[in-house]
Amino acid sequence: MARALATALLILSLPSLQGAPPDIDPWVQRTMKTFDVPGISLAIVKDGAVVVARGYGVKKLGEPARVDERTLFGIASNTKAFTATALGMLVDEGKIRWDAPVIDYVPSFQLSDPYVTREMTVRDLLVHRSGLGLGAGDLLWWPPSAYDRKEIMRRLRYIPLATSFRSAYAYDNVLYLVAGEVIEAVSGTSWEDFVATRILARVGMTTSNVRHSDATKGGNVATPHARVDGTVRPILPFDSDNTNPAGGINSNATDMAKWMIVQLDEGRLPDGTALLQPATARQLTTIVTPMPIGAGPPEVREVRPNFNGYGLGFQLRDYRGHKLVTHTGGLPGYVSRVAMIPDARLGVAVLTNQESGAAFESIVDHVLDAYLGAPEKDWIAAFDAIEKRGRDQAGAATGASAAARDASSKPSLPLDRYTGRYRDAWYGDMTIARKGAGLTIAFDRTPSLSGTLEHWQHDTFVARWTDRELRADAFVTFALTPDGTIDSARMRAVSPETDFSFDFQDLLFRPAAAAAK
Repeated sequence: MARALATALLILSLPSLQGAPPDIDPWVQRTMKTFDVPGISLAIVKDGAVVVARGYGVKKLGEPARVDERTLFGIASNTKAFTATALGMLVDEGKIRWDAPVIDYVPSFQLSDPYVTREMTVRDLLVHRSGLGLGAGDLLWWPPSAYDRKEIMRRLRYIPLATSFRSAYAYDNVLYLVAGEVIEAVSGTSWEDFVATRILARVGMTTSNVRHSDATKGGNVATPHARVDGTVRPILPFDSDNTNPAGGINSNATDMAKWMIVQLDEGRLPDGTALLQPATARQLTTIVTPMPIGAGPPEVREVRPNFNGYGLGFQLRDYRGHKLVTHTGGLPGYVSRVAMIPDARLGVAVLTNQESGAAFESIVDHVLDAYLGAPEKDWIAAFDAIEKRGRDQAGAATGASAAARDASSKPSLPLDRYTGRYRDAWYGDMTIARKGAGLTIAFDRTPSLSGTLEHWQHDTFVARWTDRELRADAFVTFALTPDGTIDSARMRAVSPETDFSFDFQDLLFRPAAAAAK
């Protein structure tokens, strides 16, 4: 009762903090027009109440169906906070410890370094300091592969570490898959069932679901869109459930508002019971792994953070003198951001069905500034300039690569000599075959990674994937032995705009017969 009275007095004394920013609807509409976003779902919460839970635009370009407050969007890596919360619940129940070794719960877990395998804790699974490189191992599941979750975890032992253990930040997804395996091993239920019944249902997120594949089942779901060959158009949703613990939840404004209220109230549910104990909830929003602070684009220099790090499923930094608890999410055709300022009891979630981070940043910063009383700023113009410069730089880099190409060069070997099956220690096999006057390439366990292999220069070719929605063409460079046979093949993305989860650079293919030896 005293708490409710204090909150009421605070509300009366700070009328400027009540309600949504007065221009929120035209601001969102302008954002959508500037960044070519068909649909947006927006949630704003303040002082334990929902201020805005609203949909804007259309679910699919060319069709009239409107986005409403219950239209589902893939929230991608904003799912990571749910996985961290699930582990926190098991900590509260005494079933796991944050700093106990993962192998205590999943004995089959193994990384390439025995010391790291032995020392890696449950906490380490969540904080991106394992020594794996950025996105390492993502090609085991991205694009959708034939590997199941347990086989993906088994193959992690073959991925070389990029840095020493706990020495550097590098974002990963595959260790959240392992976190899901810990939840299953300890609770006796799958990650999906645990999160659906013990988190979503209790928070009141009644229309959200927990599987990537649920986005393909119709109903009130936004269609993903992306810029393909320069034009924004609908694309197919990502439908593999292997990494649901890292990014599988589909949600909406109504439900994300409820989620943020519980997080801002340190795990307390609407009925007064605890989803998490407050001390455990604070663990989620405590920095474990420091993250670099760059100079940042000049257009947003005034909000450059003074501290920056990763906690348990959340990124933590400051925004205009306040601690900011945040995360972004990205899938083909869906990007999103959740941002919460605990000391203001303020939360904003922006879900979109087009791949423009500038769109969600423009809305989030506008809302935060309105509540914090910051000077008015045209964030749309700022992020538009940043996004355009990024596209120009990527185009320039691709153009420079093409200009440096020795187009008159020839392969060292007849094309037939490049054909055969190749094997990477952690991914598995890919096959290069002759077709007509050229070559084809196919990753054996990833159906969509197939296409033509076009000569670029010398012994470098370009894999042009048949599925153009991937936007991930890759150089394939062959190295020869002294006797003129193929020793190995390395890959890297052609464009700097390629999603980091296409971790082609981590592959080292060798002819399968030699690799088997």
